[in-house]
Amino acid sequence: MRGVLRGVPGKLAVAAGGTLLAVAGWAALRQPEPERVAAPQVRTTTAPVTRGDVATRVQVAGVLGFDGAYTVVNQLPGGVVTALPAPGTAVVRGADLYAVAGVPATLLYGTVPAYRELAAGMSDGVDVLQLEQNLVALGMDPGHGITVDRHFSDATATAVRRWQAARGLPVAQRTGRLELGQVAFLPGAVRIGAALVQVGASAGPGEPVLSATTTARVVRVPLTAGRQSAVHAGDPVTVTVPGLSTPVPGTVREVGTVATAQEQGPATVPMVVTVTMPAGAPALDQSPVQVSIIGTQRRNVLCLPVTALLAGAGGGYQVAVVDGSGRRLVTVTTGLFDENAGLVEITGGGVTEGERVEVPVS
Repeated sequence: MRGVLRGVPGKLAVAAGGTLLAVAGWAALRQPEPERVAAPQVRTTTAPVTRGDVATRVQVAGVLGFDGAYTVVNQLPGGVVTALPAPGTAVVRGADLYAVAGVPATLLYGTVPAYRELAAGMSDGVDVLQLEQNLVALGMDPGHGITVDRHFSDATATAVRRWQAARGLPVAQRTGRLELGQVAFLPGAVRIGAALVQVGASAGPGEPVLSATTTARVVRVPLTAGRQSAVHAGDPVTVTVPGLSTPVPGTVREVGTVATAQEQGPATVPMVVTVTMPAGAPALDQSPVQVSIIGTQRRNVLCLPVTALLAGAGGGYQVAVVDGSGRRLVTVTTGLFDENAGLVEITGGGVTEGERVEVPVS
């Protein structure tokens, strides 16, 4: 018998040499096919190729707090403390800091502390100049009678009386003079840190009553000494703050020059960053934050989203350019990666500004 194999599904078949094979059908004569798995589908959209600035960034840890430190000292006559602001309270020009025996000490702005009574006939001085500057700022000289200088004039006394009336003092107390302790000069608005005495306790002249800071926000960073030369006053940074969805811009105010050895790790120098918190931000103090320091920068370069990069078959990167004619893969050369912006610099031909590249849908 010839070597011919014939059969019908479910029947016997004759093989070469007359051997009978029991078959259940044609499937018995075929190899099993591998299981087919559908390739995963990634949803995509497109993003433009743009021209702009990119930068590398270094992340360092810092602490968000308030700038400056003051100790408010009582200069009123000794007596029982009758009023204190709560910790965290912001006190501005013209508001009361505390009160002793019912007499308030009011905050005015100035760098020289109050050290004597302010009244007509006193000798000229910087404290008079500061008082006049504050009276004008508070609107107590509507007729512009004060010459803002170091001399306590009749116009100065008139402005003081107007201020005493505005504060609700009885007529008998509108004297046009300010006894020592009734005003406290500090460089600006303050935030109360803690009370150093209790309401109801006694406080004499020269005794500390409050600790305070300015209301300005700063981040203090222990910068490793090896990075000191790469960061300069005026450099822009971003600060990631707990509770805020986007980083806060900041500026390096100062970088220390004296390194401090650490028990573990490299020596550090102090760096101070100024930040302006957005309205409604949490009133955090001594909160850990992350500071992103801008390093190498490239300006006005061609860039696209990092997520557009595809691994090239022979190494390197490609992007999928999508236009009216369809989709095409283009090899690109990458430059700086800006992790903060999610962009990468690209060089070489093949992709131009304004074209759109394929990116996954986030």
